[in-house]
Amino acid sequence: MVNRMQFYIDGAWMNPAAPKSMRTINPATTEEMYEVALGSKADVDRAVIAARRAFEYFSQTTREQRLSLLANIIDIYKGRAKEIGDAISDEIGAPLEMAEQMQANSAIGHLATTLEVLKNYSFEERIGSAAVLREPIGVVGMITPWNWPMSQIACKVAPALAAGCTMILKPSEFAPTCALMFAEILHEAGVPKGVFNLINGLGPEVGAAMSEHPDIDMISFTGSTRAGIDVASRAAHTVKRVSQELGGKSPYIILDDADFDKAVSGCVETIFLNSGQSCDAPSRLIVPKSRMAEVAGIAKSVAAGYKVGHPRAAGTHMGPVVNRGQWDKIQGLIQKGMEDGATIITGGLGLPKGIEKGFYIRPTIFANVTTEMTIAREEIFGPVLAIIGAMDEHDAIRIANDTPYGLAGYVFSSSTDRARSVGRLIRAGNIYLQGASLDRAAPFGGYKQSGNGREWGRFGLEDYLEVKSIAGAISAESPSPKR
Repeated sequence: MVNRMQFYIDGAWMNPAAPKSMRTINPATTEEMYEVALGSKADVDRAVIAARRAFEYFSQTTREQRLSLLANIIDIYKGRAKEIGDAISDEIGAPLEMAEQMQANSAIGHLATTLEVLKNYSFEERIGSAAVLREPIGVVGMITPWNWPMSQIACKVAPALAAGCTMILKPSEFAPTCALMFAEILHEAGVPKGVFNLINGLGPEVGAAMSEHPDIDMISFTGSTRAGIDVASRAAHTVKRVSQELGGKSPYIILDDADFDKAVSGCVETIFLNSGQSCDAPSRLIVPKSRMAEVAGIAKSVAAGYKVGHPRAAGTHMGPVVNRGQWDKIQGLIQKGMEDGATIITGGLGLPKGIEKGFYIRPTIFANVTTEMTIAREEIFGPVLAIIGAMDEHDAIRIANDTPYGLAGYVFSSSTDRARSVGRLIRAGNIYLQGASLDRAAPFGGYKQSGNGREWGRFGLEDYLEVKSIAGAISAESPSPKR
């Protein structure tokens, strides 16, 4: 078992203020992998002092200096991408190929997109007789999840660096290794000391201390809605900005004119990706009620082709979920779906056939789900799909919006114009038509209890900027951008 007992603070690896640790479990084998130090408020205080001091310098760096840093980070990251993919696979159970090609490489995409945005972004403009400046907000506290660990780190750190902010990162305690690697990459890339700081720890301790800290100007949080509410409540006392990407219960509408084989296959493949552990996963499949049996048959056939097994085994499509707590929660919700009267067409309780240990879930699909059932309302965060029947297009839109969440929505039709019209009526921040993927330059975020603020691209950069109006600053010539 490997020990990972230091934090990265003020440009150096330091021991925690008080000795406390936890052991990280491999979800595929349930064996202990390594011991990780857990931080405290005292560690947060040390990191904030370093970040506040560094902000005085880093906030005044030029665009060219920050572009150079981002380019260095990208180059060094590429050389370690395979190693990072291996770590992600071990920590969260993602199949190795998916961990390397999608999980690890997504960070490169966010870094490269931010670099391109920074090249031409205008930090100063003239509006009427005023000069309007966009300036870095200050010290940012970042709390990231385990399900897409490196992607979520990169899509926060990259724009914060581009804006000229300094930061303290608390990654998930269930996936700390890639965050430690990221700190090593930033150090090698020449990020000045104090600009980026990393503390491992638990939400009720380190996360709470960051949210409440008076010298942290902003919190960027990705995680559950429950935890997001706690973060926002703690942050309210110091009136800091809070940007959140939270839970989801995303609808996948198949209209009556769609190619059902293609559309249903796309939904099943998307909900099963990453073992269903994605905040925008389409966990509610809404279809014409008259075609429920047809849809259920297609979905069952697609699910039958999924191989569940060890993440490093050849041909594995789905690995385990991240830990025992997640496994128990999913099992409980599958049981609730059965008790509520939904028709289980594949999957169910317990470990998949032939697997005796590890936190593996049987890919599960329910048909004839009604909107009041728990599996239609609660975020399951696992490979569990609920198929709901709608009377017509209007009813499908009503069902799609009958949720406190609003992160994503999916629409399939033979007509892109019709799909777009339906997509415009879904109350969610990200709409996917005809199986399309979202461009990383476009904004990502949610409506309602799925969060506020936006990440990715220009919108992600602007989340880390304050706006200042200066009257009386305009001379005969318009001011030139200084940053």
